[in-house]
Amino acid sequence: MNTQNTSVSPHAQSRNGDKNHASRPAHTTRHPGGVTHDNARHTARFTVIGNHLAQHPDLSLLAIGLACHIQSLPNGAPVGIKTLAARFPEGPTRIAAALRELEAHGYLRRTRERTPAGRIVTRTVSCNQPGRRDAPSGPGETPSPPARPPTRRAATAPQQEPARRRALPAVPKPGYTSPDLLRAATDVLAGLRREDPRLLLSAADAEHLTPGVVAWLERDLTPTSVRKALAGDLPMEPLIRPAALLAHRLTAKLPPLPPYRAPEQPPPVRHPLRNCDACDHAYRGPDPHHCPGCLAVRQPPPTAL
Repeated sequence: MNTQNTSVSPHAQSRNGDKNHASRPAHTTRHPGGVTHDNARHTARFTVIGNHLAQHPDLSLLAIGLACHIQSLPNGAPVGIKTLAARFPEGPTRIAAALRELEAHGYLRRTRERTPAGRIVTRTVSCNQPGRRDAPSGPGETPSPPARPPTRRAATAPQQEPARRRALPAVPKPGYTSPDLLRAATDVLAGLRREDPRLLLSAADAEHLTPGVVAWLERDLTPTSVRKALAGDLPMEPLIRPAALLAHRLTAKLPPLPPYRAPEQPPPVRHPLRNCDACDHAYRGPDPHHCPGCLAVRQPPPTAL
């Protein structure tokens, strides 16, 4: 191939022998055991590495070699710790330490960004000349893309609002409420998790569903029967929104009102079952000692005017 690298001086030669060297005086002679360069001019597949990196006084040898490897890679090549550990014999711990060295001296810039899909990824920028992020380092070289400043990334991340939770379906409204009914309805909803652990409700969900349970209880249903109706025959698959399922059941399975009262009337008083002191028959009534029949006999007839 006849391709030439325009960024390399056409007359570049290795420093030999008695020529001036930046690290020793001009009069110093070559050490007998020193290195001798046998250089050939590259025309393809080569990377220009600055001496500020190759002879860096503070970087470790692993960090220098890792920087040279990264600078030789094309754009888009993966340079994560796991990828580099699979490529080289050094383990992830040593490679991670070398990457931190390069980042501390400006040869790498790593930022964490959120993708449109919501994933957190690490964006790595390799700098062949630290401190010159935007300017080309030589003829024919393109500037490295600037990294986004962390403060700007932190300011834009909160703008991705989470999806709003859909409102729960409406539930039946009771015609009459009382503290006892509200307390019983709350107990019904709290006990659903004992029927099925998937029916664990939040306080907000229970507050939304309570009026619907009261509408069932005012139809002369016991709390146990309401709980069984709501928690019975549940689907086997996971319940994504148990409160929405319960709201649907409260509406779809709502029993009719008793025929003896209108919706706006309070529920009738249900007296406990007692035995009459006079006839020993069981009865329900307001008098705690006598059934209505015995009570009528014991009461004197009204006097005629």
